[in-house]
Amino acid sequence: MPKVYFVGCGPGDPDLITVKAKKLIQKADVVVYSGSLIPSEILKLCKKARTYDAAKLVREEIFDLLKKNAKKGKKVVRLHDGDPSIYGAIREQMDNLHKEKIDSVIIPGVTSFLASAAALGAQLTLPGVTQTMIISRAEKRTKVPKREKISELAKHRATMIFYLSVHLLSNIVKEALAGGYPKSTPVGVVYRASWDDEKIITGTLETITKRVRDQKITRTAIIIIGDVIKPKSYEYSRLYDKTYSHMFRKAKTKPRD
Repeated sequence: MPKVYFVGCGPGDPDLITVKAKKLIQKADVVVYSGSLIPSEILKLCKKARTYDAAKLVREEIFDLLKKNAKKGKKVVRLHDGDPSIYGAIREQMDNLHKEKIDSVIIPGVTSFLASAAALGAQLTLPGVTQTMIISRAEKRTKVPKREKISELAKHRATMIFYLSVHLLSNIVKEALAGGYPKSTPVGVVYRASWDDEKIITGTLETITKRVRDQKITRTAIIIIGDVIKPKSYEYSRLYDKTYSHMFRKAKTKPRD
């Protein structure tokens, strides 16, 4: 059966692409890529492929390119930035290919919120602080279900991560405060995480909007809200505690009562 490979090429730094993704791109006959979101260094890996910029195409044109070339027996790569499964619009592409009896294979990639956490030096789940991450986006042209209003999600006081929303940062701050985050809650904003022109801006819910505005950042940035950005205190992991036993190691001392 013909196949189309949905390949995540990572957040920007060409060295963060997976080995599997790199090999597929190098062997591809056709690559349909996500416009300026794909670094030129990664596009240079297309040794023999004919390339198409999806930013200049509408949905039907993309489907047609994938379908026609896959049915001709060509190795087709649909190249996405980050990881295809996060805000990648792959479901509609795969469903349409399935109707044409074309298989879809997803190759995961390093997504930008993980590159942003690395840039911030943050551990997104931290014992004694939070064990939960919420990934979302602010509402604008793309509608968000009512049950997923930021003010509702904020009630969990978990680590909140926002894609595609830095131009709506003031709205996010307003909703986060309404949901129960204190004004002093740390916030990190990373512009073009892992690219050469990466920018890191930190602050609190009270200060972050102005700081981001001063840097004139309106797109291509990840927002991370939560105490994990700058924790005042936290607990050590129990996994490596000398009183903790697991299948690979017995406790060295007994826990205190």
